[in-house]
Amino acid sequence: MNKSVLIAVRECKERIKARSFLLMAILGPLLVLGLVFILFAVGGSQKKHISVLVMDPYEILEGKIMPKEDPSVSYDIINDYVDFEPFANQNEYQKYDLGIEINEQVVKNKTVKVLYREKPNSKTEIKLRLHIERRLEEIMVKEFTTLSVQKFRAVKQPINFKFFDTYDPKEEEDNLAGWAGFFFGAIIILFIFLFGMTILRGVSQEKSNRIIEVLLASASPKQLLIGKVFGIGITALFQFLIWIVVIGVGLFFLRETLFPDVFDPSNMSFQQMSKEVARLTQSRLELNARDYNAFVELVYSSIRFENMLPFFLLFFVGGYVFYGSFFSAIGSSIGSESDGQQFIIPILFLLVLSLFSGYYAIYFPSNGLTTVFSYLPFTSPVVMLVKLGQGFSANQSWHIYLSLLTLLLAALFMFWIAGKIYSNGILQFGHRLRAKHLFKWLKKP
Repeated sequence: MNKSVLIAVRECKERIKARSFLLMAILGPLLVLGLVFILFAVGGSQKKHISVLVMDPYEILEGKIMPKEDPSVSYDIINDYVDFEPFANQNEYQKYDLGIEINEQVVKNKTVKVLYREKPNSKTEIKLRLHIERRLEEIMVKEFTTLSVQKFRAVKQPINFKFFDTYDPKEEEDNLAGWAGFFFGAIIILFIFLFGMTILRGVSQEKSNRIIEVLLASASPKQLLIGKVFGIGITALFQFLIWIVVIGVGLFFLRETLFPDVFDPSNMSFQQMSKEVARLTQSRLELNARDYNAFVELVYSSIRFENMLPFFLLFFVGGYVFYGSFFSAIGSSIGSESDGQQFIIPILFLLVLSLFSGYYAIYFPSNGLTTVFSYLPFTSPVVMLVKLGQGFSANQSWHIYLSLLTLLLAALFMFWIAGKIYSNGILQFGHRLRAKHLFKWLKKP
């Protein structure tokens, strides 16, 4: 075991000193931050003009919203209800970004239902509240009181606006959180491929240069394999820690400097609002220091990094050992460079299958095939992180532990197989690798 540690330390030093390691450690997280910046900027952009369909079958609003037109919002009022599915799919409603339902109970329950295609940002949301609430105040004052509008606003109850995604009114889908899990899973696949290829090249080069014969004089094949695989794995983890630090600092920088609050209270005229709308606006600003899009909200508020990162590391270790065993077995058994390229193709196919399974799990989280992917060691590192991003109910959390246990047991089994092939194939030269060679080496003690 001491020799394995020495070999692992040597592998770490060699990889860390390599120029490729430094480039990957610096450029990798910077590319990720660049992508995040683009998603922040593009995802946060809001239409300059919003079209709103107001459904007022009882003509409570009397056919008007504001005395003057707002250049950023246009309202069309109809005397009918439009349900979620027609609003989402029928051509006549596609031009509307939002639908606002004013039902006959609005005076009593103080509730307005809003349908949206893309969730409006805080600025648009508060503008809608202001327009609709002011009009309802005028109606209530006219119909039910003798107070002036100003006095009524001082004593009235606020209107409650409930927002619903017209494509998912029951809020059953959480694709954005699922994509966050997919991103973590894709990072695992990227690192597995890069450092798996490092294992394959390292083993095959030592074999082709006959350096392996010298190494075997002082250490057993098992010790060499353990040292190389885990040495390179520690290097991968070290590089990932660098990524965490750089990306973490970068996200903090983006939040504090490049995306300041574009909806500053000083830029709003609270005198134009009712006291309740102004109070709501101020409280939202205190709770949400930035007027971000849904992706920004996901990154800074919705992802539970304290859960995601530990499971990321565990699935990374399991996936790395599992796939690293394949790479080390190929590197030790090939007789020529063309053999290695031929046997890499099936591994690449499995890695692509992993990414596809994660994509599939985002849109079909309850499908039977997704359940199968959750427990296959080839695909579970991506699928289970997607499902973790989407969230487990209290009585389903055991699934991730069972999947992780299955992956770790499969990784140990594959490492044992790789050890057998490495021990018997590392000193074989000049042959063309066949399946029968692998079975023969597996049978040897």
